[in-house]
Amino acid sequence: MLARSDSVPLPVPCVSLHGADVVLDCAGALVWPEQRLLVVADLHLEKASAFARRGQMLPPYDTHETLNRLEDLVRRWSPAHLVALGDSLHDRRGAERLDPLALERLRHLQAGRTFVWIAGNHDPDPSPVLGGEWAREWRVGPLVFRHEPRAGDADGEVAGHLHPAARLAVRGQSIRRRCFATDGRRIVLPALGALAGGLNVRNPAVAGLFGGAFEAHMLGRERTFRVAARACLMD
Repeated sequence: MLARSDSVPLPVPCVSLHGADVVLDCAGALVWPEQRLLVVADLHLEKASAFARRGQMLPPYDTHETLNRLEDLVRRWSPAHLVALGDSLHDRRGAERLDPLALERLRHLQAGRTFVWIAGNHDPDPSPVLGGEWAREWRVGPLVFRHEPRAGDADGEVAGHLHPAARLAVRGQSIRRRCFATDGRRIVLPALGALAGGLNVRNPAVAGLFGGAFEAHMLGRERTFRVAARACLMD
């Protein structure tokens, strides 16, 4: 169990997740202020370079753009603990392709805090060059942090992997955004990676996890927007 912090302010409304009061940051991170814990999912660092190796050229800036997003979150929340929920690298050799500046930025992000890399399907094995700690899953109080959500009841599960996104019709226009998907018992985080896509929450791979009503918390510029998943459109 991590040490509690009663001095962390709650600048935005909290959501109850299996007994824990968490914040869904509009950048796509989950924050547990009581534990000074920041959680992100699916960074997919070095995705562009992985595609380039297969002959598909993408702008090679995704890693540093994703690190920009992570640094902004760390500045905003000053976490004592940071958990990355797997697929932090796009493939098993992604760490070898990180440039020196990216590695330096990761070192700064890890300085003075616990940094836990959760194993994903793209990066199942630890890479010493990344620093930090490595785990298959990580538990704190009522919550368990893992990469891939488990079928059936999984109370307190915080997972990634599926890259949830939601689509709405607003004033005659279609709006599609990355989102959190939750029923208050478990939650799936959106991908933080700059080049990561999104799977519609109405897709059975997402909706089937909940077995009933659940919500999409769509990412906006300054806050998230809560929508019943049944009100979202299929792609």
